[in-house]
Amino acid sequence: MSDQVQPAQGPGAGGPGPDGAGFTYRGAEQELIVVASPGAQLRARAEDVRSAAGADLSALNMFLSDEQLQLQPLFGSEERLQQASPAPGEQGPPDLALFYRVRGGESRAQELRARIAALPGIDTAYVKPGAVPATVADDNRRLKEGAPVTPDFSGRQGYLRPAPEGVDAHWAWHRPGGAGRGVTVVDVEGAWQLGHEDLAAKLAGIVVGTPLTDLAWRNHGTAVIGVIGGDMGEYGVNGIVPEAVTAAASFQGIGTAAAIHAAADRLGPGDVVLVELHRPGPRFEYAERDDQRGYIALEWWPDDFAAIRYAAARGILVVEAAGNGAESLDDAVYERRPDEFPEWWRNPFNPSNQSSGAVLVGAGAPPPGTHGRDHGPDRSRLAFSNYGARLDAQGWGREVTTTGGFWDRPGDLQGGPEEIAWYTDTFSGTSSASPVVVGALAALQGMLMTAGQPPMSPERAREVLRATGSPQQDAPGRPASQRIGNRPDIKAAVTHLLPQSVGSGRAERYWDELVPYPRELPPRLRLFVAGAWRNLDHPSPEVRQAVHSAFAGGRPDVRVWFSDDEIVGLVVTG
Repeated sequence: MSDQVQPAQGPGAGGPGPDGAGFTYRGAEQELIVVASPGAQLRARAEDVRSAAGADLSALNMFLSDEQLQLQPLFGSEERLQQASPAPGEQGPPDLALFYRVRGGESRAQELRARIAALPGIDTAYVKPGAVPATVADDNRRLKEGAPVTPDFSGRQGYLRPAPEGVDAHWAWHRPGGAGRGVTVVDVEGAWQLGHEDLAAKLAGIVVGTPLTDLAWRNHGTAVIGVIGGDMGEYGVNGIVPEAVTAAASFQGIGTAAAIHAAADRLGPGDVVLVELHRPGPRFEYAERDDQRGYIALEWWPDDFAAIRYAAARGILVVEAAGNGAESLDDAVYERRPDEFPEWWRNPFNPSNQSSGAVLVGAGAPPPGTHGRDHGPDRSRLAFSNYGARLDAQGWGREVTTTGGFWDRPGDLQGGPEEIAWYTDTFSGTSSASPVVVGALAALQGMLMTAGQPPMSPERAREVLRATGSPQQDAPGRPASQRIGNRPDIKAAVTHLLPQSVGSGRAERYWDELVPYPRELPPRLRLFVAGAWRNLDHPSPEVRQAVHSAFAGGRPDVRVWFSDDEIVGLVVTG
């Protein structure tokens, strides 16, 4: 790994991922999931379980009573789910009415799994390890305690800049809908600081679940929301899509699959569900590890796959962290069906099998020198990132400047006594990469809908991310054949989605924007042509002078060629 950061010393200095010393997120719990036999047509109630098909469930009910357990429909009422199932021949999620969560006995999940799986009416049961955020810790913490007024940190957000460095959010903000107007994003994880000073404008709150109280979880969720929807302003950070509505869904108390399903039920076509979690996979027998080696994306588990498929079938984009396990998801270990999984399960990481429909995101290196650090060649795979043919796109996996603190501490960019004013310079992992991709997709959805076009379907979104963007690069020991995909380029994707014919006309007036707003934008020469203002970024001094002279002479003849509102050609003849 070409990570040049010198390790910090002392307790808690390291972080998860192959290059970290390790730490643990508190509060994540195992989930015991039951898959019913289709023919039994179970109907779970508070007091017992019945069969709509008349099957004898006395043994199942006796077991649940003796062990003080309850079988809870994972996705809601069985009757409602069956009524909403796709018609025969339609491709949709697996039958959601077959999935149940066992409440109670969490400390004995593995023992209970084997016993309940053998009962009449049950197809199988499996235990899911606790899901945790897919982030890694950076090593040099720079605490700035007690800052009286929050500075403008947006100049440190290189991921906002034009490609290939960033996703070109600056360009998108000046296009109708490009700041995410009309799009809602729900972040599925554990906790958030909803009162943060930089998240007030478009934050809708928690739509489902109860947030965890652990500070590390709260810092993580706050960082994610800041990348996507940080308020546009003169202090703090700017979100990639500050006009998008952001909301939160906690898995605590309901589990990850139910949280994804509930979030999807609150959204419509074109909206986005972001899954900011990963969990231990089969490489190390599902063991929880502080270094997160072997951790994989949630869609590996049948109920999570079903929930994601449900969202995708509704036209909702699901963006999923690929995980920080340093794993090749093409490895044969993922082809082996665990004995506890239902017979219909197929490896979702194999592109020849039915896809979950989610955009799977890997972690790429930022440009060398970002914040004075070098993590390898720009857009190369970071050593901790999972990779493989299933991955669709990458985002910055290191050096992401956003809201929130440094893991379980105050912000490393700005700390102090007020948590609502914490900022970090080192948000990382496939957790930081995924909201960067979400921001790019939300900008595209906003532009499409504002232009009166239908939003991208999940399939179209994956196609666009693969067909456009800044290509992955090689790193020593981590060639681009270890696929994490391209870094999104909003401008290139718009051209792919909305190809515009080049128009032309004579400029009627002009405006030389020497001091643009926001000031991160380049200097522009603006010309009013064919009923709209068109922009020429970074005009040369010669072009500026020629346009000035033409209009000063009183009979300007400035011919302009444009695509959308961008000037692609200019001739001054008078």
